[in-house]
Amino acid sequence: MALPILYSYRRCPYAMRVRMAIWAANIQVEVREISLREKPAHLLQISPKGTVPVLQLPDSTVLEQSLDIMQWALAQNDPQGWLNADPEAMSQLIALNDGDFKKALDRYKYPDRYPEHTQAFYREQGEQFLRRLEEALGQHDYLLGEKPSMADVAIFPFIRQFSAVDAAWFATSTYPQLRVWLAGWLEGPLFAEIMQKMPVFSMTASEG
Repeated sequence: MALPILYSYRRCPYAMRVRMAIWAANIQVEVREISLREKPAHLLQISPKGTVPVLQLPDSTVLEQSLDIMQWALAQNDPQGWLNADPEAMSQLIALNDGDFKKALDRYKYPDRYPEHTQAFYREQGEQFLRRLEEALGQHDYLLGEKPSMADVAIFPFIRQFSAVDAAWFATSTYPQLRVWLAGWLEGPLFAEIMQKMPVFSMTASEG
């Protein structure tokens, strides 16, 4: 029986969160690691936007949004109960991450592309979200309670990116709870598993 096909890029935070959900759900997929410079023809055929992650199911259904893929995986099997948190609270927190925080992150990471303001300005913009997470983690071990939820998994890769822009600053910043939370995910076996390097999918291989 054909496996679902997941087009992925190892370092993409959207692809990271999808792989974490699929791996946690113990769902087998055929992972096709892409090259951003030479995207497979089949990927562009099923998803002309050309960004990852993209999941094609055996019935040819295509899921192009990372949150849709996470929901698909966890709806089938959610052994760690990541969907058990308040759905509205999860949606709101993820929307803040994917909206204003992601915008600030891009500018903080690449300030030369956005010369309207300084890198410090963009970092402060991102810190508005960090402060919200720090407050939540001061009350419980994970973002929405004492157990991890889909919100933790969806947000973690982006906090990882933010922390790495200036690691020395982050290490001494006023977010001790956030650092503990981040380290827990970074040092966990699931992250190590989904970050294993894979060969780039060959366009000469059988596609589709």
